[in-house]
Amino acid sequence: MPGLVDLTLPLADGMRGVGLEPAKTLARDGWNATTLSLYSHAGTHMDAQTHFGAGPGTIDRTPLASCMGPAHVLDLPGLEPRALLTVASLGDLPDRFHPGDSLLLRTGWSAFLHDATLYRDGLPRIAEDLARWCVDRKVKILGVEPPSIADVNHLPEVTRIHEILLAGGVTIVEGLCHLDRLRSARVFFFALPLPVRDGDGCPCRAFALDDPAALADLARHFLS
Repeated sequence: MPGLVDLTLPLADGMRGVGLEPAKTLARDGWNATTLSLYSHAGTHMDAQTHFGAGPGTIDRTPLASCMGPAHVLDLPGLEPRALLTVASLGDLPDRFHPGDSLLLRTGWSAFLHDATLYRDGLPRIAEDLARWCVDRKVKILGVEPPSIADVNHLPEVTRIHEILLAGGVTIVEGLCHLDRLRSARVFFFALPLPVRDGDGCPCRAFALDDPAALADLARHFLS
């Protein structure tokens, strides 16, 4: 459908945290089926509060309303490895931001997916002042292209940034891709995880409606 952009990394065998094993085959059993082995934070995924002990919230108790909403798409091109993203990185966005909006950071980092060292170890990091700004401004969802919002090789940092955001009610979505396909600076964003009971996170299907005003058209399309 025009204007609907998939922002999800496909889950493939051999991908970090992903295993796909044939369980049934058409030739042998009459149908195809696959056994999936998934790390809860593989690919495009959503974090729950229990991921870092930041609260009691689990992925199955994440309200659907927290998984969708209007979002600002912020361009942050040409970042150096391990760049620290601060409130100053937002430019004039704070002047246009409304409480309850979401924020998608378009860094182009998904282009490094197949460079495992750079993608994971050199990722741009959310600074503490930016994490606190997200909480203070009631950001609904913070979506990023790297597999984490902070340095996964530095436990104090990655713990602190996750704790601030998750305890502050900000939903975190990591591992986004195709943000370059969004034409609008403001979209309607969805990130829908499986309701894994007591889960600390889960891969999700993330997508955006490129024109938030077209949401009514989308509803009419499916309900007519």
